[in-house]
Amino acid sequence: MSAIDLLTLDIGAIAHGGHCVARSEDGRVVFVRHALPGERVVARVTERKKSYLLADAVEILTAAPGRREAPCRFAGPGACGGCDFQHADRATQLELKTAVLREQLVRLGGFAPETVADLTVEALPGGETGWRTRVQYAIGEDGRAGLRAHRSHRVIDVDRCLIATQRIQDAPVLDEDWTDWGGVQVIDSDEPEVSVYAARAEQRSHGRRPHAEHVSGPSFITQHAAGHEFKLMADGFWQVHPGAAKAYVDTVLDFLAPLEGESAWDLYGGAGLFAVALADAVGPLGEVTLVEADQRGNAVDNLTTDHPRAGVVWDRVDKVVDLLPQPDLVVLDPPRTGAGEAIVRGIAEARPRAIAYVACDPAAFARDAKLFGELGWDMKRVRAFDAFPMTHHFETIALFEPR
Repeated sequence: MSAIDLLTLDIGAIAHGGHCVARSEDGRVVFVRHALPGERVVARVTERKKSYLLADAVEILTAAPGRREAPCRFAGPGACGGCDFQHADRATQLELKTAVLREQLVRLGGFAPETVADLTVEALPGGETGWRTRVQYAIGEDGRAGLRAHRSHRVIDVDRCLIATQRIQDAPVLDEDWTDWGGVQVIDSDEPEVSVYAARAEQRSHGRRPHAEHVSGPSFITQHAAGHEFKLMADGFWQVHPGAAKAYVDTVLDFLAPLEGESAWDLYGGAGLFAVALADAVGPLGEVTLVEADQRGNAVDNLTTDHPRAGVVWDRVDKVVDLLPQPDLVVLDPPRTGAGEAIVRGIAEARPRAIAYVACDPAAFARDAKLFGELGWDMKRVRAFDAFPMTHHFETIALFEPR
C-alpha cells in the first residue's frame, strides 16, 4: 500500500448509505466507511471518482464514544459488505439513522429543520443479531457460498452470518458445493424447515435476472401477522425482521384510522399484509383494492378468502393508478427506488382523505414527500423503525393529508 492510498481525516456527519463525510487536505470530499462522526482516522482510499473519494477507516486515531469492537469477525474494511454499523453500539446506530432521516427530509424533501427535529428512528423488539429471516449468499470461484465484499463481486468465505436467524445460521448451506450456481437464498418462516432456493450461474453471466430454483424445504410457506395467516411462495416478498410486520400494520392503522364502509388502495401490496388489516377495519361494506405485479405473494387467497368485497389487480402500479376506483385511504409501499412523480400525482389526483407511505429508502421517500407537498399534501405524522440493525437501512412510515 503506497502513502498516496492513505489519508488522515477528521470525520464529519453521517451520510445516507453508511458513509461518513470528511475532507482531505486538498479539499476533496471523502465518503468514509467504518468511521463515526467526530473521529480522527487513517483511511485507505478504495475508489477515486471525479468529484469525490471513497475510503475505509483502517486505523482509529481518536475514537468516538459510541465505537465498539464489531461483534462479527467478518465485519470491517475489506470484509463482508452487508453490515455498515457493526463498529457502532446500539444507541449510536439509532442516532446515525435518525440523523440521516432528518438530513434527507431537509436536503431532498425541502422541509425546514425545525419541523423534523423531533423525528427519531425506533428500535424494534429483539436484539442486533439473529433477526434476519432471509439471507442471499453469493457463490465464490471455489463453489462455496459466502457474502460479497462492499461494492465488489469478491465473495468472502464465512462460516455464518450473525444477523441471520439461528435456523439460517444452522442450515448446512455454507458447507455444500454450489459449483455452477450463481447464488443461494435461505428463507426462515413459520414452517418447520427453512427453504433454500438457488439461481444458475449462467443466468447471471448473461445479464438476466436469475430465476431461482427450489432446492429444499417448503416452497410454499406460512407467515403469521396482524392476527392472520398469510400463505405465499417461499421466495415471495415478506418483511425480513420478525417484528416488522406487526409494527408497520399497527402504525398504518393508527395513522389512517379506517372507518367502516370506507374504500382503500394497497399499492405494491405484496402478500396482502396491509390490505387484510384494512379490510378488517373497513368491514363488510368497505372495499379494498390491492395492486401487485408479483404473484408469488398469493395475495388473492390471503385477501379475498374472508373479505368478499376486496380484490387484487395483477399489474404495475404506474399502469393502473389512474384506473382504480375512488379511494378514501391509500397505503403506498413502493420499492427502494420510491414511487416517483407519475404515481404520486395519480394518488394525489384521486383525492383520498389520507395516505400512509411506507418507505424503505429515506432519499426516495424525501423526494416523494416533496412531490406530495407540491401537490397540496402535508406530512402530518412520521415514525421510523430500525428494521435492519447493524446496517444503514431503516423503514419510515408517514401520514399525508390534503392541505
